[in-house]
Amino acid sequence: MVTVTIDGVELQAREGATILETAREHNIDIPTLCYLKEINEIGACRVCLVEVEGIDHLVAACNNQVADGMVINTDTPRVRRARVSNLQLILSRHDRRCPTCFRNGTCQLQALTDKMCVHEIPYETTLTGEPVDARFPLVREPDKCISCLRCVSTCQKVQGLSVWDLVDSGSRAHVDAAAPLDCTYCGQCITHCPTGALHERDDTEKVFDAIFDPDKIVIAQVAPAVRSAWAEGLDLKGAEPSVGRMVAAIRRLGFDYVFDTDFAADVTIMEEGSELLHRLSAGEPGPLFTSCCPGWVRFIKERHPGLVSHVSSTKSPQQIFGALAKTYYAQILDVDPSRIYVVSYMPCTAKKMEAAYPQMDSTGTGPDVDAVLTVRELTRQIQSRFVNVDLLEEEEFDTPLGIATGAGHIFGVTGGVMEAALRSAYFLVTGENPSPDAFRDVRHAGADRGWREKTFDLAGTELRVAVTSGLKNADALCTAIERGEVSYDFVEVMACPGGCVGGGGQPIYEGYEPAADRAGILHAIDEKSELRFSHENPAVQACYADFLEKPLSEKAETLLHSNHADWAMPYRVDASGSVIA
Repeated sequence: MVTVTIDGVELQAREGATILETAREHNIDIPTLCYLKEINEIGACRVCLVEVEGIDHLVAACNNQVADGMVINTDTPRVRRARVSNLQLILSRHDRRCPTCFRNGTCQLQALTDKMCVHEIPYETTLTGEPVDARFPLVREPDKCISCLRCVSTCQKVQGLSVWDLVDSGSRAHVDAAAPLDCTYCGQCITHCPTGALHERDDTEKVFDAIFDPDKIVIAQVAPAVRSAWAEGLDLKGAEPSVGRMVAAIRRLGFDYVFDTDFAADVTIMEEGSELLHRLSAGEPGPLFTSCCPGWVRFIKERHPGLVSHVSSTKSPQQIFGALAKTYYAQILDVDPSRIYVVSYMPCTAKKMEAAYPQMDSTGTGPDVDAVLTVRELTRQIQSRFVNVDLLEEEEFDTPLGIATGAGHIFGVTGGVMEAALRSAYFLVTGENPSPDAFRDVRHAGADRGWREKTFDLAGTELRVAVTSGLKNADALCTAIERGEVSYDFVEVMACPGGCVGGGGQPIYEGYEPAADRAGILHAIDEKSELRFSHENPAVQACYADFLEKPLSEKAETLLHSNHADWAMPYRVDASGSVIA
């Protein structure tokens, strides 16, 4: 520990800590825009400037360490003038049409401008005037970028992709896509951007058009991680943000049916678990990689093409639901599949791209999933329709595609797919259920080398598994497998740190990552569920008995599986935003 003085108060500080860290540990507020702890500590925005006695110039608090005896002043006239001037310069190059911005109310630049009482900009406003290309799931608005480099650091240090970078030099320097073909559309750059420079493509009006079309039967499917965060952007005044209230709110938007993607997650387990057991019995070399995360699938095809043949052919729960909605459920309703319009509520931005893949058309009447909306888009929809969630009574999902088990619920958290698959794989091998928590050790991925590895006894067969999240960790794991340093039978990978609960479509927080809290919600839902095994889902059993016949049947292979090796890379997008092989 060292002794420092901040604003006249003598304090104890950790040796090696920065001025900003020390100040925050003692509840002293120093403003920042570019700072992300351990990710982006570069002092780019210059609004965290402070005075240090003995140093002529102002120093950035975020990347200068404290020293014993240091005297720091955070609120002198000189400091304030410098901060205000730097903030005004940032604003002079920023599109300030805040009321129509997606980040209005959650923008850190907007909040800091208000907090520092900056209402006049003495500098000439200069914008690039570059057009906004909204065809892709991930949209960048250059005139809202403040060059904080958060997206650059997040993409490099967390995901290991380096899609974004600072290009050109001097006054021409700006952030741009340096390696766009490497982008997996995970959306982590969006959730770490302090302004509206990066956001998802807005598909809300497209969905409302379908809802208001009397010829359409509009179906909503809700992913497991959505229920852990759906109300975070709403001002609930006492009402519990329960799953039942979420269903009621979505139904008020005008949907004909509201179903649970977790039903499709249970189907995924039946297919992927059977695929795993088939590979093991056939003696095929491992590992089998999970395939429910489109960001991960796109990543492995680009970075580790030699491993693509090991990726499960089972489609993601989103796409399985869409395929069954337009075949199995269309048959139940006795309607033409072309009338059914499927909307996915997902915690993910990459799902928007996945739904547009040309191979995701099971009936020849159009995409199996017609539109994908993030949790943030769901919030905007509820607010735009003035739905008072506090007044809503809880409602149940529609049946039969709304029935799910606890195993399906934990798909939204890292390790959940693995845990759910092993529960049913054990049953398929032994004919008996294991303890529902027998495989909980696969949770909390990211330990040790960036992934968690475990070995389980599956009815006398030794099963080696690994779980990881975050593409930088995934890259290290794939490299170790390719080099022969490790060997596994089954591997789960999620592109976003923490899994879907930390997805790029979730609500955005400044300086706080709620993925762990959201994961706790999903595990609690699983523990309270009457059914905790995918193979015990009565709706899934009926679907196989009445339609699919059995896992890996010819019909199941046609509707629920896809050969990832056939997907073209890189993808191109036409003028409508559809993916072209």
